[in-house]
Amino acid sequence: MDQLWSPWRMKYIQNHEPVPGCIFCTALDLPDGPGNLILARGETAFVMLNRYPYTSGHLMVAPYQHVASFELLEAPARTEIMELLTRAVGALRAVYTPQGFNVGVNLGAAAGAGVAEHVHFHVVPRWGGDANFMTTVGQTRVLPEALEDTYARLFRQWHAPDGGS
Repeated sequence: MDQLWSPWRMKYIQNHEPVPGCIFCTALDLPDGPGNLILARGETAFVMLNRYPYTSGHLMVAPYQHVASFELLEAPARTEIMELLTRAVGALRAVYTPQGFNVGVNLGAAAGAGVAEHVHFHVVPRWGGDANFMTTVGQTRVLPEALEDTYARLFRQWHAPDGGS
């Protein structure tokens, strides 16, 4: 069986068309919603869902500035990114009650950065046993909800009157 195609993949993966240019810069030019997956915009950085998540709720925090590494950012952007990461963890805790988190950044293609030219941080909620044989043997990720549902749940939490966390 072709490893790149599986009849069980979700619709948004089957219909994937590569986005020309930087996915973060392109998303910033679109209206916020399920189309660009941006949950929130700050003054210097923003939060969006990962279109190809490792788990439900996989978020990314990125600066508006198109740079490859965080040391190239001004201090206000680095500070806001940390605040958005903190808020992302709080929102994910409230919506998904994960048992843990992976929070981090891959700097450069050699470190695993899929979009090496625009620095971004990942916030991945984790549960015991969430990495199963499907990822290893089937080269497929199994997500319990559609990306649009994840977006709706996290958007409601993020924009709740109490600040979302």
